[in-house]
Amino acid sequence: MKIYFAASIRGGRENQAVFAQLIAFIKQNAQVLTEHIGSDSLTEEGENMMSDEAIFTRDIEFIQQADAVIAEVSTPSLGVGYELGFAESLGKPVLCLYNSMAEKPLSAMISGNAYFNLKRYTEIDESFRAIQEFLKNMINLRETP
Repeated sequence: MKIYFAASIRGGRENQAVFAQLIAFIKQNAQVLTEHIGSDSLTEEGENMMSDEAIFTRDIEFIQQADAVIAEVSTPSLGVGYELGFAESLGKPVLCLYNSMAEKPLSAMISGNAYFNLKRYTEIDESFRAIQEFLKNMINLRETP
């Protein structure tokens, strides 16, 4: 199973350590197409070795290849919002994880969209359980004739 993991880059990297933990957890059961999102070497400047156009093209292709999208949405990000809308337009299952202790409130465009499977958490273990349940449901959907 291929997962597109989305999280803030240029919108802020204050949750990078959380992103890394979530990616490591997902990798126990699925391929993460966007492992670089959790890297501590990635700053708010983004990927300096690629043009914006190349990043856009690559990420669109990754979303198209993915079986599902998992997004950490506690840090507001225009890019993540775009990725979620694109994933929805393709009919990809989407899990959004939001830390209830985040400084900024969650966008109504995420929390008000019934298409997204939104799970709020305060402890990282809660997000791990949400991911585990989401992936299990994905596997069950694939096995159901």
